[in-house]
Amino acid sequence: MLFDGGSRGNPGPAYGSYRLKLPGAVTPRLGRRTFGRMTNNEAEYASLIAGLEDLAEALKQARIPAQQVRLEVRGDSQLVLAQLAGDWRVRNPRLQEYWVRAHDLLAEYESVAFQRVPRWRVVRVLGH
Repeated sequence: MLFDGGSRGNPGPAYGSYRLKLPGAVTPRLGRRTFGRMTNNEAEYASLIAGLEDLAEALKQARIPAQQVRLEVRGDSQLVLAQLAGDWRVRNPRLQEYWVRAHDLLAEYESVAFQRVPRWRVVRVLGH
C-alpha cells in the first residue's frame, strides 16, 4: 500500500490518495479522497486509514483473511510512519485519534512493515 495526503494551507482543504496492490491482482487499486479542513499530518493519517479500510473490504470480498496478509505500508510521511512503527510518540491529541484507528486496522494483519519512500516517487505514482 502506498499513501499520501496533504492540505492547501495548514490547516486547509485536505485531500489524499492511496494505491493498493492486492494479492493476485494485475492492476493496482487506486483511491482518491477529499477530507474537508484539516492539517497536512491529519490528511496523511486520513489517507492511510481510507486505504486500510478499502483494503479490508477488498480482502473480505476476495475471501482472503487479513491474518494471512503481510502488509507493506509505504509513504513519504516520516511522522506517520515513525509513529505507527513505535519509534516516535504521538503527542498531538488530534493525531492520537487517527493513530488509534490506524493502529487498530493494522493489528488485523499477519505482519506490517513500514517503508518511507522519496516524495518524487509518491508524486509519480499518485499524481500529487
